[in-house]
Amino acid sequence: MSRTATATVDGARLVLQRLVLRPLIRSVVSVEVEGADRIRGLEAPYVVVANHSSHLDAPLVLGALPARVSHRLAVAAAADYFFDAKWRATLTGLVFNAFPVDRDGTRGNRGLAAQLLDEGTPLLLFPEGTRSRSGTMGPFKVGAAALAVTRGVPVVPVGLVGAYDAMPRGRSWPLPGRPPVKVVVGEPLRARDGESPRDLTQRVALAVQRLVLGQDEADGDGEGGPGVLAVVETDPPAAPPTGTSTEDATPAQDEQQDDEGRRRGGEGAAAS
Repeated sequence: MSRTATATVDGARLVLQRLVLRPLIRSVVSVEVEGADRIRGLEAPYVVVANHSSHLDAPLVLGALPARVSHRLAVAAAADYFFDAKWRATLTGLVFNAFPVDRDGTRGNRGLAAQLLDEGTPLLLFPEGTRSRSGTMGPFKVGAAALAVTRGVPVVPVGLVGAYDAMPRGRSWPLPGRPPVKVVVGEPLRARDGESPRDLTQRVALAVQRLVLGQDEADGDGEGGPGVLAVVETDPPAAPPTGTSTEDATPAQDEQQDDEGRRRGGEGAAAS
């Protein structure tokens, strides 16, 4: 795509996100944003990660972040669902700047997330791998942290509060009455010298959990505390040094994806 075409698409995305998607979401839920100034001055690329409990999650994050960030943020989406038809792929790509994540190894998309980071594009990932069935945050998979470690980029934790109550699983539209939701942006975290993807995952997951619970981030040290759960998946896969896939880092946003993910033994899927 030429620079002119890219600029045109970026401009159209900015208009759609700010003048259509954001007002639409805020017409059906009451949104409070906290901490967006914490990424002021942060230069791309980086990985934004959030807890995942609702179809509202990606639009909420995009609407909460500054416009200079949101229209460039690339959101992982399942190749076999959001890219199975041209119209859906076009719409998802235009509004969410979505990129396909291969869930079954047949489409040749592995390593695309790493490539996007190498090109300077920030990513939005939901490391739980699927929407919560209860509203409680689940264990994080290591893919997002593996990308941060191998690419040397920061991770921006985001806590989403109330999205599950506003639009739980099984609903195609939020509950009436503009239920309250809150988006809390945390301080960016960087991998420490020699830190493994699993250890960084632990720190990031705890940071997100504290944001959700309204606790202090303890300067991002990622140490446990009262009421803090174990938040890293058991026996995560080792992160490859290059071309890291997001298959174990990103969310499922529909029931079909969740069912397929369970049949694969909990393998991560992707979202819009």
